[in-house]
Amino acid sequence: MSTETDQQGRLYIPKEVREKYGDKYHIVTYEDRLELIPVADDPLAAVREAAGGLRDASVEKIRGDIKAEAKAEAREKDADR
Repeated sequence: MSTETDQQGRLYIPKEVREKYGDKYHIVTYEDRLELIPVADDPLAAVREAAGGLRDASVEKIRGDIKAEAKAEAREKDADR
């Protein structure tokens, strides 16, 4: 998908994209490109949703899960050698 800016520099975002991602975006610039990152209507609710079960988990449980995942990844790398 491609689009162009108008004479005032405004960018047209097609309706189907706006319906899927919303009307607010952060613009992230890189040396060779830019990205539009959708901004949730309620950013705090989006963080809560992304955290899922972490909201009720203890710090010890989270640390244990991280350690277990790191060990599993290490075992996988050893098995690939």
